[in-house]
Amino acid sequence: MMRVRFPPPAFLSPIPLSFPSRRLLGLAAALILLLGTALPAWADFALPPLPYAAEALEPAIDAATMTIHHDRHHGAYVANLNAQIKANPELADLSLEALQGRISRFPEAVRNNGGGHWNHSQFWAVMAPFGQGGSPSPELLAAINGSFGSLEELQQQFSQTAAARFGSGWAWLIRRPDGSLAITSTANQDNPLMDLAGLERGTPLLGLDVWEHAYYLKYQNRRPDYIQAWWPLLNWNEVNRRFLAAGTTD
Repeated sequence: MMRVRFPPPAFLSPIPLSFPSRRLLGLAAALILLLGTALPAWADFALPPLPYAAEALEPAIDAATMTIHHDRHHGAYVANLNAQIKANPELADLSLEALQGRISRFPEAVRNNGGGHWNHSQFWAVMAPFGQGGSPSPELLAAINGSFGSLEELQQQFSQTAAARFGSGWAWLIRRPDGSLAITSTANQDNPLMDLAGLERGTPLLGLDVWEHAYYLKYQNRRPDYIQAWWPLLNWNEVNRRFLAAGTTD
């Protein structure tokens, strides 16, 4: 990781100065060097901006929820993950996605915050304003029909899984290594990329956040209403892209 150092300012070049002036400049230079040494490395992980305005998903998801969810919740996961780099310097050499597949090697704080960062990053991308998300590609639709019988059946099973997740967590549509699709669920900020026992691993095509902070301002405890309102926001164009990309790595 690159560390930022502040070079001495131009006015510190050798010029004839009185003793008091030289002393003051010397103290200033020492302070600059001290601050430069104390500054942490630039963070490898950054909060991605929302790909649309905070109010763009209304009325299904209100602007206040989007702002709090993105800026505070997701922002906290990023900050907390970066705080782990000093104790776990190998994090600096991993992409966010690569980290998920090695998450078992790290402390729980990395698991929770690294998962939270990846999960939310994909979540913003898998949504789009109403009417802008497109539809399943012929290839994806064929895979959906082969695994679930119909798009309607996929939506029903996915919604049931999301509603049934006890406490906080996520519902996922994944592509298995054999090309078939499956619906799964994870607790907290775990995801199907993680090398953890008890998880069905696969490539996430879409993930729905069912933590209460994702919907409580508008829906309170009515999670099924939130899930139903979320479907028209699904960015099928992004899901199509992920499905195609997953096929190239099978």
